[in-house]
Amino acid sequence: MQTVDVLVVGAGLAGLRTARLLARRQLKVMVVDRRRSLSTGIRTTGIFVRRTLDHFGLPDHLLGPGVRDVLLYPPSRRAPIRLTSDRDEYRVADMAAIYEHAHRAAESAGARVLLGVRYVDSSMGFVRLAGAEPVTARFIVGADGARSHVARDLGLDVNRRFLIGAEIVHPVASGTTTPAFHCVLDPRVAPGYLGWVIDDGRYAHVGVAGYPDAMRTGIRHLLDDFAADAPGRAAPTGPVERRGGPIPVGGVLRRLACPAGLLVGDAAGAVSPLTAGGLDPCLRMSELAAAVAAEYLRTGDQRVLSRYDGNALRSRFRGRLLLRRLFAGIRSPAAAEAAVAVLRSRAGRALAARILFGDSSFPDVNPRLPDPAIDRPAGL
Repeated sequence: MQTVDVLVVGAGLAGLRTARLLARRQLKVMVVDRRRSLSTGIRTTGIFVRRTLDHFGLPDHLLGPGVRDVLLYPPSRRAPIRLTSDRDEYRVADMAAIYEHAHRAAESAGARVLLGVRYVDSSMGFVRLAGAEPVTARFIVGADGARSHVARDLGLDVNRRFLIGAEIVHPVASGTTTPAFHCVLDPRVAPGYLGWVIDDGRYAHVGVAGYPDAMRTGIRHLLDDFAADAPGRAAPTGPVERRGGPIPVGGVLRRLACPAGLLVGDAAGAVSPLTAGGLDPCLRMSELAAAVAAEYLRTGDQRVLSRYDGNALRSRFRGRLLLRRLFAGIRSPAAAEAAVAVLRSRAGRALAARILFGDSSFPDVNPRLPDPAIDRPAGL
């Protein structure tokens, strides 16, 4: 039976980055993912915000053109509010290529990545896998998504508040549109969240998300209705891809770590409760998770695990949790029209710009621990 220092369950962005950072600290790391190819089962739009682009070395050739304009629409779709930044605020990534890049980076650092292998369960460090022999792991990292099985097996907290999202992605004719992010506040198609079109001049992403209990006709039907006349959508010039999945919006979970392992990414609730963005949080928390796990495995001191504290992170964005509750309460077109009317004011536009263009959608996470073995790595 193979023994590893760390078993990472899930080869998404959070899992692969955590694996890479741990392998660079000379730990024996294995990653397993039930998918046979990382280009399948993609659940994220792939929108990277400026803050992420500034702080992490994302491969430029895997990112689309910059987007500076955001248009906010009421349910009537009339007279949208246009917000324009003097900097590129968003870039949409080729997520299949981003995952493959992260896969290669993890393996180059020394991690072993096994695809087509499903995590079954674990107890006392003994891990059963479907598609591979069982392993013994000193530590397990749960990067297995919003409904994490690892979290349950480790006795850690689990996500309980979700949006459900779905989108279609397709190429558009080059040079026919100006890159823009169109956001529609309409509870008839996206109760508690938004419908969106982000078109960077190469690809269009058209999606909706909301609370599943309010989506009486089903999300696929709502998405198709929205896409039929979504503002800013250009005609497809190639194959149409569908994506979707749950989005945890209850904030970072309180109990994230124990002596047997910890959680990262969606499994940890590392998603902005207001904007539902998870790419920036997953990268930031992966750095802290890797630093904490490596120091704990090096010293055996369980007090190190207290650094990976969900309560401390939650306390730093109470305002966003409050705004999420307010957002969730907009359940009628009249209320949505009124909310957009408030945003038309000077103060409302400033608030919208702060949310959409600000640098604080997710709290800063300091990964520094007294472990001089590795400098902060650049890039994925």
